[in-house]
Amino acid sequence: MVKPYVYVTRKLPDIIISRLRKRYEVEIWPEEEIPVPRKLLLEKVKTADALISVISDKLDEELFSHATQLRVAANMAVGYDNIDLAAASRHQIAVCNTPDVLTDTTADLTFALLLATARRMIEAADFVKQNQWKSWSPMQLVGVDVHHKTIGIVGMGKIGTAVAKRAAGFDMDIIYHNRSRHEVAEEMLGARYCTFDELLEQADFVICLAPLTEQTKGLFQREHFQKMKKDAIFINASRGPIINERALLEALQAGEIAAAGLDVFEQEPIAANHPLLALDNIVALPHIGSATKETRLAMMEVCCDNLDAIFDGRPPKTLVNKDLLSFRS
Repeated sequence: MVKPYVYVTRKLPDIIISRLRKRYEVEIWPEEEIPVPRKLLLEKVKTADALISVISDKLDEELFSHATQLRVAANMAVGYDNIDLAAASRHQIAVCNTPDVLTDTTADLTFALLLATARRMIEAADFVKQNQWKSWSPMQLVGVDVHHKTIGIVGMGKIGTAVAKRAAGFDMDIIYHNRSRHEVAEEMLGARYCTFDELLEQADFVICLAPLTEQTKGLFQREHFQKMKKDAIFINASRGPIINERALLEALQAGEIAAAGLDVFEQEPIAANHPLLALDNIVALPHIGSATKETRLAMMEVCCDNLDAIFDGRPPKTLVNKDLLSFRS
C-alpha cells in the first residue's frame, strides 16, 4: 500500500520525523533558519497529500491551486493569518493549528518580556558585559515596579487569561478589552472589562495579545500611543502587523510612552538596521513566544495527530476551517 506523502517545510527533531515515517512518505526541507523557497514549495505541493507548515509559509490560492491531492495543511502555530482559509475550503483542504499546548509557555514569555522591559534587564546585562559597571549608584539603570500596577490586556483569549493569572500573582489591577466579555476572568481574577480607549488611558502596561484579523490589523496607530500614559510600557507578543511600527517608533522618540517590549514585528525577521532596534528603551525578541523544547515538541505532536486523524477518516482535533464538512477520500 502506498504511503501518503507528507512535505515538511522546516527541519524537525528526529523523534517527530521517526513518528511520521512509520506511516507516511516524508520529505523535509532541511534548513532550520532559511525558509523553503516559494518556487520549490509550489512544486512539492503538487504531489503532497499533507503539508506541515510554519507561520512564515504563505498558504494562499496560488499554492492550493497547485495542490491537486493535498488533504490537510497542519500549521505549527495557534495563529493562521498566513493561510487563506476560504481558498483552502474551496479546494477541500483541511487546515489545522496547534492551540492550547502553547498557552502557558507563551504567557510565561509575555510576562517575562514585560519584566525585562520594566526592569531594563537587557540594558543591565549589556552594561555588565561591556565592562561599564564600575560602582553602585542609587539611580543606576533604575526601572519601574510591576507589582501593584495596572495591566491592560488587549485580547483576553486563552493566552491573555493566562497572562492575567500571572499578573494576579504580582497583585496587579487587571483590565482588559476583548470582542466579548470574559466573565470567568472577571470572577476568578477580578479582571475588569473596559473600552479600548479606557484601557489605553488607565494601563501602566498595555499588552497586545489579540489575533491578527482584518479588524485588528493596524489596531495601534500613533493616536493610540498618544492616549497612553507617558510612563506606560507597551508589549506585543501577538502579531507584528497589529501595530503600526512607524507610529510606535515616533511615540517612543517623542517620549509619548516610556518603552516597548516586542516579540513580533511587521516584517520578520526584522532588519538589523531597523530604527526601532537603535532605541535603548526597546526589548526585541525573535518571535520566541512558544519556544521551549516541551512546547514545540507538543505542537509538532498535535500536527502529527491531525494528520493521523485525516488519514484515518476522522475529523482532526484542531480543525480551523470548520465549514469544511468532508475530505477527499
